[in-house]
Amino acid sequence: MSRSRRVLLAGAGTLARFGLAAVWLVSGGMKLADPGQTYVAVQAYDVLPHGLVGVVATAMPLLEVALGLLLLLGVATRAVAAVSVLVLLAFVAAVAQSWARGLSIDCGCFGGGGQVAPGETAYPQEIARDLGFLVLAGWLLVRPRTPFSVDSWLGRDRQDVTTIEEGSAGGWSGADRA
Repeated sequence: MSRSRRVLLAGAGTLARFGLAAVWLVSGGMKLADPGQTYVAVQAYDVLPHGLVGVVATAMPLLEVALGLLLLLGVATRAVAAVSVLVLLAFVAAVAQSWARGLSIDCGCFGGGGQVAPGETAYPQEIARDLGFLVLAGWLLVRPRTPFSVDSWLGRDRQDVTTIEEGSAGGWSGADRA
C-alpha cells in the first residue's frame, strides 16, 4: 500500500473516531443537562412500558457520554464502534416506527424532544443523519486503529494496523500491515 494511501486512511479513521466521539459527547451531554426533557422525549416514542421510560432516559445519555469518551481516547475502539452501530440502528428504528405510526414527535436526539405539531417532524433528515453516523461507526468497526489512540499505543488489533511509516509515528505501533 502506498504511503499516501496509508496517510489518507489514517486521517479518515481519525476523523471518523473524533467525529463520532463528538456526536456522542454532545448528544449525551445535552440529554444529561435536561433529564426531565430526556424523559419526555423517550416517553413520546410510546414503545416502552412506563416503568422502563425512566431507566432508558437515565441510561441513554450516560451510555452516549461513555461511548464518546472511549472514542475520544481511542480505547476499545472496535467494541465501542460495535455498540455504536447497535445504538444507532435502534435510534433509526425508533424514528422510523414513529414516522410509520404517524406520531408527531421531535426525536430528542440532541436534547429536547417530545410532541410537536403535525408537519414539524423531520423524520427523513433524522434518519439520514443517523445513517451518516452509522457510516462512521462502520468505518471504525472495520478499521479501528487510528493514530493518537490508546489502542494503537497498546498494540491492540494489530492485524488492522496500517502505519504511516516504519517506527512510531503519531502513536502507531510501527507494524506495517494492510
